[in-house]
Amino acid sequence: MAANCIFCKIIKGRRPLAEQFPKADYPINPLSYGHTLIIPKHHGAKLTDIPEEHLTELLPIASRIAKASGAENYNVLQNNGRLAHQEVDHVHFHLIPKPNETEGLGIKWPMQQMEKDRLQKLVEEIKSKM
Repeated sequence: MAANCIFCKIIKGRRPLAEQFPKADYPINPLSYGHTLIIPKHHGAKLTDIPEEHLTELLPIASRIAKASGAENYNVLQNNGRLAHQEVDHVHFHLIPKPNETEGLGIKWPMQQMEKDRLQKLVEEIKSKM
């Protein structure tokens, strides 16, 4: 836990923003009704800073919240670093209901072509580092 981290304070119960689920809270400025933050108890700035045993409960919690919210369409989002739109240096996941075109997460998806050889090289590089 980091003393000045707002999410560590939420986890410790010192900064309740709304009714809390285990390891979940509501953002101050949601993108839609039901937008929920899922926060690991272990403090780490990026996903790779969190030990795997602290990540195993997060997606089941996201799934349970999605079911309970009744959202038919939703995004699960996790950002790492300022260029990737991370504002709080504590890993967290957003569950964002998408009830219509104007509410929820808006995404631009600039797809690129990649040659098979280059893609295969990427696969081999990643596999060799795991």
